Amino acid sequence: MADNAGREKLQRVLDWAVAEVGVPGIVAEVRDANGTWFGTAGVADIRTGRRRQPGEHVHTGSSGKAFTAATMLALEAEGRLSIEDPVNAWLPGVLDVNGYDGDKITIRHLLSNTSGLFVTGLAPELAHRYLTRSSFVKHRFDDFTIDDMLRLAVSQPPVGEPGERFAYSNGGFHLAGAIIEKVTGNSYAEEVEHRVTRPLGLTDTYVRPAQETVYPDPHPRAYSKLFFKDGVDPAAVTPENWESLIEDPGLEPLDVTEFNSSGGWSAGNVVSTTGDMIRFINALASGSLLPPAQHRAMWTTVSTEGGHWMPHARYGLGLFEFDKAAMGGRTLRGVGGSLWGSWSFAVGTPDGEHTIAVHTNTEWRTWDLMFKIIEAEFGPIGG
Repeated sequence: MADNAGREKLQRVLDWAVAEVGVPGIVAEVRDANGTWFGTAGVADIRTGRRRQPGEHVHTGSSGKAFTAATMLALEAEGRLSIEDPVNAWLPGVLDVNGYDGDKITIRHLLSNTSGLFVTGLAPELAHRYLTRSSFVKHRFDDFTIDDMLRLAVSQPPVGEPGERFAYSNGGFHLAGAIIEKVTGNSYAEEVEHRVTRPLGLTDTYVRPAQETVYPDPHPRAYSKLFFKDGVDPAAVTPENWESLIEDPGLEPLDVTEFNSSGGWSAGNVVSTTGDMIRFINALASGSLLPPAQHRAMWTTVSTEGGHWMPHARYGLGLFEFDKAAMGGRTLRGVGGSLWGSWSFAVGTPDGEHTIAVHTNTEWRTWDLMFKIIEAEFGPIGG
């Protein structure tokens, strides 16, 4: 448990995020043996100055991947499938294009981002739609079908053999969502509700319907600077150089609150609150949602080194665990995600007794913010 001085440190980090990092508004909710603490800095609405508040509905981005993995593992526990099943067992032929082999790529590969699928976010079709401010405004209400997403998943050649390396691919989770629907005969959203949100009592959490472009109240406005400079060729964007191609940080943010996020689907289109996300990661971290075998599978992690992803972390099935050495000898587990106008993460101890959930109403800006928050709440970090 962090003492009062620790919470003062945490509040200073929230204030720093607004003053120095350029975050419009940030919230942090902490739950431990002594109850709940809630802190905020900045605003929910730049125009009105409205402050952020507890219970806001926010987009959790790629945290939705953990909902997909948990649903899939619940199906495995019932004997409906195995995560060692090849994709072709459930979606025959879908992966047998462009150099992929659906007999070799398994559900586990999809959920651990080790399938060899390319980084879906770099698909030229997506880049052309959302690369610059002007293209985002033009395409912000475009609707994606499941067939669209499965086609995008294999629209570029593999980046490796199945199991060879970590590469963060939304397409793998779209395939997983399609398998969930094939196995159950129900929609992905229905299965997440049945197997995750309802059992955990996550009353403010849901998979966002494809055509929904607004959030329930209360919610913050969402602001983005996640755009490339005018004239950037989408084909030239790589995991190595994309940060250098981002537009001038001095430009005013674009209000992206109203936005069709259907392209996230089973790779990340869950709306939730910080309180619900604490309950969610506590259940996954501690093993209270899944049987022991599936819990072990979820937390069997792979290296993310060379994957141009979050530092000091290994990837499980839809979630992450920090390297103990980097966290001062502690084991910390979490989920997180970012998209236009939203960045969130929830991190806690494996026993579910000490957890923090954070949200900014703009996308990821720097890993320093996450690690400063973790250090303020859990104590010194670094190997």
